[in-house]
Amino acid sequence: MQLENMQLERPEIIDLLKFHIEADCADILEDMPVDHFQPQPVQAQAAPHAEAPQRPTASTGMYEAAAPSLDAPAPVPPAASVSPVVPAVVAGEVSATVARNDTDAQAEQLAQNAKTLDELATALASFDGCGLKKTAKSTVFSDGITPSRVMIVGEAPGQDEDRTGKPFVGRSGQLLDAMMSAIGLSRAENMYIANVIAWRPPGNRAPSLDELDMCKPFIRRQIELAAPEIVVLVGGTSAKTLLETQTGITRLRGKWQTLNIGGREIPALPFLHPAYVLRRPETKIDVWEDLCALKQKLDATT
Repeated sequence: MQLENMQLERPEIIDLLKFHIEADCADILEDMPVDHFQPQPVQAQAAPHAEAPQRPTASTGMYEAAAPSLDAPAPVPPAASVSPVVPAVVAGEVSATVARNDTDAQAEQLAQNAKTLDELATALASFDGCGLKKTAKSTVFSDGITPSRVMIVGEAPGQDEDRTGKPFVGRSGQLLDAMMSAIGLSRAENMYIANVIAWRPPGNRAPSLDELDMCKPFIRRQIELAAPEIVVLVGGTSAKTLLETQTGITRLRGKWQTLNIGGREIPALPFLHPAYVLRRPETKIDVWEDLCALKQKLDATT
């Protein structure tokens, strides 16, 4: 099959462009690909047309050119220029995809190389692949005690957390402490806290999917090294990221899930974010039900 007749799908085009980028092929020499292993047909050169003979007219006796023969070949128009098959925007997407894959691989390697939580904190602080780090004041790694039976995993730092470098220290954090103290849990004694994102997004916006995926190797490794008996996933972003689901937190809350991390199956309880409870006081009854479920689980595994 001739190369110019091949129909490529978008993923094949992206893979082909990726190959050319890695091979340092950046210049286009022809509009269409040429198979240099296929002998090229020799085109016969058309003989120049002889001028049509002149003949006298009956009315004037003057000579005039005879009409061109109907059998003479019509002039061939020049071939239209063919635009490149792949637009520049696709090449840009390929470059971005290659860079993103490299960043994800770096995050995974840094996380897996860490053998302790202290080493993981150092590795996370050295990671420059996430753009949120450039605008944040602090890398918010953790707070609380390890080892602990319960690990709280929140969403992302806010303004207060960014200023202090610790998770859950603003109004939401105070409410979280009050909730957990009702069932005998405290970050000062028997609870460990972290976030799925270690840097505050500008304007307290929600983290993007790319940012969450980029940072996921660190929080998964943090859970593995902390080795809690139970993980409480506080907020929709935390639950969706670690459970890899699109189900909302109001439907997930109170229903036990399982995290498969480091060869372990860890019970996980999706939990309403304290900030949501502050905005919707009527949800306190849901929070109390979930706290009771957490307490029962802890008592059953003592």
